This record gives sequence, structure tokens and C-alpha cells, in this order.
Amino acid sequence: MPSAQSTPARPRVVIVGCGFGGLEAARTLRGEPLDIVVIEKTNHHLFQPLLYQVATAGLAAPSIAAPSRWLFRKQPNVTTLLGEVGGIDAAAKCVHLTNGHAVPYDHLIVAAGATHSYFGHDEWAADAPGLKTLADAFEIRRRVLTAFELAELEEDPERRRALLTFVVIGGGPTGVEMAGTLAEIARHTLAGEFRRIVPSTAEVLLVEGSSRVLQAMPECLSERARQQLEKLGVKVRLNAMVMRIDAHGLEVREGGAEGDIVRIDSRCVIWAAGVAASPLGRLLGEATGAECDRAGRIRVQADLSLPGHPEISVVGDLAAAMSHVPGQAPRPVPGVSPAAKQMGRTAARNILARQTGRPPQAFRYKDWGSLATIGRNAAVADVPTPFGALRFSGYPAWLFWLFVHVYFLIGFRNRLIVLMDWASAYWTFRRNARVVPEVRAGRD
Repeated sequence: MPSAQSTPARPRVVIVGCGFGGLEAARTLRGEPLDIVVIEKTNHHLFQPLLYQVATAGLAAPSIAAPSRWLFRKQPNVTTLLGEVGGIDAAAKCVHLTNGHAVPYDHLIVAAGATHSYFGHDEWAADAPGLKTLADAFEIRRRVLTAFELAELEEDPERRRALLTFVVIGGGPTGVEMAGTLAEIARHTLAGEFRRIVPSTAEVLLVEGSSRVLQAMPECLSERARQQLEKLGVKVRLNAMVMRIDAHGLEVREGGAEGDIVRIDSRCVIWAAGVAASPLGRLLGEATGAECDRAGRIRVQADLSLPGHPEISVVGDLAAAMSHVPGQAPRPVPGVSPAAKQMGRTAARNILARQTGRPPQAFRYKDWGSLATIGRNAAVADVPTPFGALRFSGYPAWLFWLFVHVYFLIGFRNRLIVLMDWASAYWTFRRNARVVPEVRAGRD
């Protein structure tokens, strides 16, 4: 079996995943006397908070992604490897890739992220794609744009209605952002482009199983988000549990366990309801004996390492971590990008501490707040301040959301292009990334 050999004089740090946590860990170790190997199954870092913009043709993929090798071009102690982890041998301190390569390590940071959860119904994935990767975004964009094209061809009113019914399942930030943008596409972007259909008659439904959208936000902002969605034309269905999804639509139970089951005919269903840890969490648990929670996340110690394996740290969405603030009870860390970045920095600094014989530090999460955009001039924001939470919505929140997301994009070029595309879309309602490789016309 081929093997990547470590330099004896320098400890080797292997980082699995180049998302927010993995990237921040590698950057924190810049200039240190360590050999760093970053393993990623794609060749790019992805700014996931704007992935829905690619799925809805608002941005091109390169605007929110950057090649991993380019990111580390000025960090000579980093080697990037394209590959997928197939196993971890904790006793031998070695990561095994599915292509047969073995990568030894002295320290391991696992930042493999999360994937979709269909709550035991993985068969729904074919008819209701989720949104985690660029490939997912391209598929959703193809389905959305193709639905309008096929509706233009369709003679039967019922089949045409199903083609022009778009259903987003899940009322979290991704679902809210996706539903609001789909409504804008139907009512503004495609206006005047079709001759046999009126795109603004398309129906956009947001289906949420609980009593409100944006559960992680205060109730007042959840209600404001719902109002803004409905103002855009989105029909919000709360307390609606999905019972079945197929190629022609879905069935939902409305009104709780005793409610009626309602059929919704739709040819474009998008899943934004559940998140599960990467399958790598299970492999890591088997290799180390670490416990996993119900979502498959690894339960880590205060310093983000694994019990009995201080050389292994888990960060980001794969970690069931707690924030340890002196004088306060430990609090669960949310699965958001700022938390992943902070965990990546902490794990890297703890490696340096162990190298010099210093004790590792417990992870302390700094909450920067929550944001969600609903659509044009519509968003909600919950920002903590020393004087209490600052909560606002509408146009000011939308401007704040724009500033924050542009600021955290990777690279000046991406920031400039995104600003230009958003400015153009704001004044013209155009979405310039509406090209799909193939539109299959015909009856299903």
C-alpha cells in the first residue's frame, strides 16, 4: 500500500476537511515548525452560507468557492491531498484513504462537516435534494429552471400547476432563504420571458414541522420572518409533518399527530429540514471508542479532544462540543460557521500547547449572533451586545446581512464580484447564473 511518509524532525498534523474549521486550523498553524496535511474530497473551500445563491442562479460557483491549493499557496508547511477518508487507525496513528493511500499523523484534526438527514427516509433524497455541496446547488438550479421550461410546454392544467408548485421543506435559515428567493425569481426575475405561462402564478410553499420558522431565533424575529415571507408571496405551512415524498409530490400531516394528511403535487421539492454529522463520525467512534450523539456527532472533551486520545481533535459540525466560560454552566455550541472557525483555532492552538508542554485550553464560544435573509430588503438579525441583544428586521437587517457575508468571503476578487452581482440583481432583478448544462424537454 502506498504511504505518505512523515518528516522525522517535524511533527505532522493531519486535517480532514477544508471547510471553515479545517481551513482556520491550518491557517492558525502558519509558520509553525509542523508539517500539515489537509485532506479534502473536493478541491475547493466552499462558503456554504451563500450556497443557496448558486442554487437559485444569483451567483456563479467560483464566487463562493476557492481552490484549496490556491488558499495555501503561501503556506509552505501545508500539503493538500485530494481524497476521501475510508478509515482511521487510532492505534497506529494513521488515516486511510479510499484510494489506498495511508497518511500517518502525530496530531489529527477531524473537520469533516455534516450532510443531509432524512430522518430514516433516505429514499426521499432522489426526489427532494438537499443543499450542502456545489453539486447539490447545480442540481437544484437545474430542477427549478427546468420546471418553468416544462410548464411552458405543458398543455394539461393540472400537470402545469404541479410544475409551477415549488416546495421547500424545513423552516431553518436555508429553507427560509431558499423559499424567499424562489418567490422573487417567479415574481420578478422571469417576468415577461414566457409566452404561455405567467411565472408569477407559481406557488412557493415552505413546510415546517414545528410551530414557527427559524426556531433558533427569538420568537419575535421568527414571526417577523414569517410575515416577510408571506409578503413576498410564500405560503408558510407550520405544524406540517412530511409523511411521504415521491417523484410527483409529497404528503404532509397538518395540525399535529391527529391532523389530516394532505397531498401536494409538485415536481420540485427541496429538502432543508435535517442535518446529520458526516459518516466519518461513526468511523472515528469505532476507531477510538468515542461516543456519538443522536445526530452522529462526536462527543468531545472541553479542549475538543477525544477521551483517551489527546492527539485527536474534532471540530465544526462533526463535534458535539460545549462552550466553557468561567463562572457559567457549559452550553452546547451551535452548528454555525463562526463556531467551526473558533473551534479550528482552538484545536490548532492546543496542538501548539501540547508541543511545548503547556496545558490545553477549554473551548470558549463567542456568539456573534444570528442572521437570516428572506428576500429583497427583508432579513432578520439577532446580535448580542454588552447592553443586551440587538434585534432588528427588514431593510436594516438586510443591509447588515449583506455586509457580513461579503466581509467573510474568501478573497478580494470574490468580494468584488459578489458585490457587483448583487448590485446588478438589486436594480434589474436579473440573475445571471441561469445556465444549466441540459434542459430535458418532454412529459414525465
